[in-house]
Parts: sequence; structure tokens; C-alpha cells
Amino acid sequence: MPIYHKLGKIPQKRHTQFEKPNGGLYYEQLFGTIGFDGMSSLSYHVHRPTQVKEIGKALDVSPKIAVEKNITSRKFIGFDVAPKDDFLESREPLLVNNDVHVGLAAPRKSVTDYFYKNADADEMLFIHKGSGTLKTFLGNIPFEYGDYLIIPRGMIYQIEFDTEDNRILYAESFHPIYTPKRYRNWFGQLLEHSPFCERDYKLPQDLQTFDEKGEFLMKIKKQGMLHQLVYASHPFDVVGWDGYNYPYGFSIHNFEPITGRIHQPPPVHQTFETGAFVVCSFCPRLYDYHPKSIPAPYNHSNIDSDEVLYYVDGDFMSRTGIGPGYISLHPAGIPHGPHPGTYEASIGKKGTEELAVMIDTFKPLQVTENALKIDDGKYYKSWLE
Repeated sequence: MPIYHKLGKIPQKRHTQFEKPNGGLYYEQLFGTIGFDGMSSLSYHVHRPTQVKEIGKALDVSPKIAVEKNITSRKFIGFDVAPKDDFLESREPLLVNNDVHVGLAAPRKSVTDYFYKNADADEMLFIHKGSGTLKTFLGNIPFEYGDYLIIPRGMIYQIEFDTEDNRILYAESFHPIYTPKRYRNWFGQLLEHSPFCERDYKLPQDLQTFDEKGEFLMKIKKQGMLHQLVYASHPFDVVGWDGYNYPYGFSIHNFEPITGRIHQPPPVHQTFETGAFVVCSFCPRLYDYHPKSIPAPYNHSNIDSDEVLYYVDGDFMSRTGIGPGYISLHPAGIPHGPHPGTYEASIGKKGTEELAVMIDTFKPLQVTENALKIDDGKYYKSWLE
């Protein structure tokens, strides 16, 4: 996240005394990544952020693998994932490997009686249904339909929903999530040909400081376990911070598609990247304008990656039998492409209103037991004529 941001009160010089108005010192904390080499922020706390009163039971939340080595193209009916009240319990991992866990969630209730931290992975939450506020110790971010929320590992947060009808696609990445390198200059600024710019980001705002002692339940995900700790002070006690490591939002509706005379390859839709997978946004756009163009994508082989497509809204021009909330998995090793009839039917069309999120992984994905419950079981035959 190559943008300097700050909220609240901070001292003029880092690592120096920052006195409270009524005496005593605020406690400085470095919130950083990749040792001391990655992006970081400095936050200033009313209380020591290190005070743990109790460590409770840990729950194993590791994904249950049903198919370890998969070559079957699959279609999952995402809205068949049953809603649950609790935010964490509602998260169902579907497709996983050692780099990323991709899943769906349908939480009904806001997180109010505990705080959550993923100590292993950056999180990407894509909001398909619902709106609300992501609350963190570095400030709050309002969100709505179509928003990506990027939450760095180690970020303490709660999430507040406006209604009970919420649908989320999520990815837990064990590699840092960045914007595509080819869209940034050597200083980190997004270039003129990037399909989005820094103005489009939703940065933390409304920093709220809680000066409270007591017992505050913290649920921390680490090494496939959900640990329960009790903190002695409210974790949202930051009076100010600055730096580069913080959560932010970005609306898929602010992605400006790159088009051309002939069909453009998927990388032009890239929105985020890691060392192990990429995220692309397929948005409403004009079709190719060569007089002999075929707007539908050509058949292609995923030799080096598994392709996951999450369908959000609109008319999915290269697919039949697809609706909002569906997920298609096209595994490496076999070709895939437009469904029969859609290739020819796309000729002469001027544009598309489709909206979808694609996650391409560079290592094979395993299929979980949760995924098989919503697998239609016949998608791999859908190219037969």
C-alpha cells in the first residue's frame, strides 16, 4: 500500500517521548511486515498493547480437504452457503493451498463481543451483499456492495453490518497483497495507464480512542487454530498513527477496464497481486472494435494456474447456466473456454455488463468438504455439444 497516511495525534519525531495531557506517556508500537523491511505504521496507545490476562482454549479451524489432487472443472452454488450469526463461524473455506484460502461467508450479525486478528494472512473481503463499517484500531472504513476490503495480517478489527443479508467472498493470503507492480512507478505511485488510482481508495477515517481497562476477548487465527485471549485494555486505544501499513477499501465499480481492437488477455483486468496468485476484476466495458473481432474469450489452457471465477452480477457472456454468487473452478492441466454457442453469439455485440472477481493461483487448489456440498457435480460436462 504505497500511500503515506495518518490519523489522530502523533509526536513530531518518531521514537521520542509522547506525553499524555495529564501526565505519563503514550505507548508507541511498530505495526510492520517482513521483519523491519516491509511496510509499517507507528501507532500510539493509551495503554500498553502487550497486556494479556488469560489464554483460553484454541479451536482447530483448518480446512477439511475432500479432494487433494483435482483436475475436475467445478461449479459451486455460492448462495447455498447457509447464513450464520457469527462472522467467523460463517466463513467456509472452499478452495485452498499453502498460499491462499478462498471461501464464502454469509454473516448475519455484527462482531461486538470479541475482536479478531488473523496473525497468519492478509485478508481480502469482497462485499457482494450488504453494507456496514470495518472497525480497526487504525480507524474505520465504511463499505458497501462491490467493495474490496484489504486487511493486513495482524490487524485487529471488528465488522459492523447494517442488515442481516450479507454475502462475502474472501481470500486469506499467506503472502502480502499488493497492487500490480506494472501499474506502479519506482516510487510506488500508480501510473497514468493504471485502471485505477490512489483517489479511488477508501482510507481509514474516524479514529476512535477507547481508554478502557477490563477484560476484552481477542480471537487470533494462527497456524490453523483460533486462539482466545483476554486483553486487559481495549485494543482500540490508539490516539494517533502514521505510516503505510493499514487496511483500505477499493470499489470494483471504480475499476476502469482496459479495452482494445481485439480481445484483451486477463492480466489487463488485474487488481491485486501476490507472489502466489492474482486477483482480477471483470467489469462492464465496451467490447473489442476490430471489424472481425470475437468478443468472447478464446479457449485457453491453464498450464500453470488454477482459475477461480466468482460471478457477481450482470450477463456472463462466455458462460451458460451461471448466476450471481456462483463460483467456477477451472483447474490447471486442461483447457477451458466459452460455452457452446457463446463464442459465435458474441460477434457483433458492443459491450457487456458482467461483474466478476477472478483469483488465479500458481499452485493447484484443493477442494474442501464444504465446497463439495455446494458443487453441482456436472459442470465439467457443460462444454459437450
